[in-house]
Formats: sequence, C-alpha cells, structure tokens
Amino acid sequence: MEQLIQLLKSNSRLTNAELAVMLGKSEQQVADDIEKLEKDGIINGYTAIIDESAFDPNTVFALIELKVTPQSQSGFDEIAKQISGYEQVQAVRLMSGTYDIIVEVTGKNIRDISLFVSQRLAAIDAVQETTTHFGLRVYKDNGIIIGSDEKDERGMF
Repeated sequence: MEQLIQLLKSNSRLTNAELAVMLGKSEQQVADDIEKLEKDGIINGYTAIIDESAFDPNTVFALIELKVTPQSQSGFDEIAKQISGYEQVQAVRLMSGTYDIIVEVTGKNIRDISLFVSQRLAAIDAVQETTTHFGLRVYKDNGIIIGSDEKDERGMF
C-alpha cells in the first residue's frame, strides 16, 4: 500500500492499468486497494497543484498563526473545524510552539485576507492572538517545484 500511496502522491492521474504495471498487480487489485484507502480515510481527495501566480497573478497567499484557548470538552478540535469551514481556508494545522494553530489562506488581495482575519478569525472567542505572514513567492508546493523550467519525473513543469 505504501508504494501505491507514493505513486498517487506524485501523480494522481495515473490510471489503474498504469499503477498495476508499476506495482506488479492486477488492475482489480489496484482498484480494490484504492477503494480501501478511500474508505479508510487515508485518501481524502485528489487535486492539481496550481501555480497561482501564473493562473491569477493577483491571488494572495498567507499563513496565519493563531494563539487559541482550548475548549474544555473538545480542546482545539471545534475551533479548527469552525475555521476549516471558511472557503478561503486551504489548510488548518495544530502546531507545537508559540502558536497553537496555523491557517493557510488565499484571497484576491491583501485587503481580502486582512478582512478575513479581523472579521472572521479575530471574532472567534477562543482566539487570543493572530499573526499574519503574507507569501511573496512559491518555490515548491506539495513536492513539486513551481515556476521552474526543469521538468519533474512526469514531464510536467
């Protein structure tokens, strides 16, 4: 299963037939393995890695650190679930260190993200403090080098 996961992480567009050849399995075995990984919540979705600056040069990316008061019954889970529900939020992670939660967001401009922080995140009672870091350029995303003339192992830029 580990090899299958690694192949799908590097290129989720591989067909079951291609995966079967690479893994020395039948297409049906590969399909069954993928179905099990999805059913078990190990595979949660498939996505393309987009160079946002090439697609929409006005898109702004930010990492927002949150210092949060854990809730008595759910700790950080309910707060993280609430934050995850906002459409501009790309990722939410519980962290060690000075801040408790880090939120990855995208917006149309800096003002869009600033309003999200002040009107949505800062308005959550459990949020004590926020620190926003605006991204200037992405060099690598999900293991893929962005904006390079070098091709990766799939022949993609």
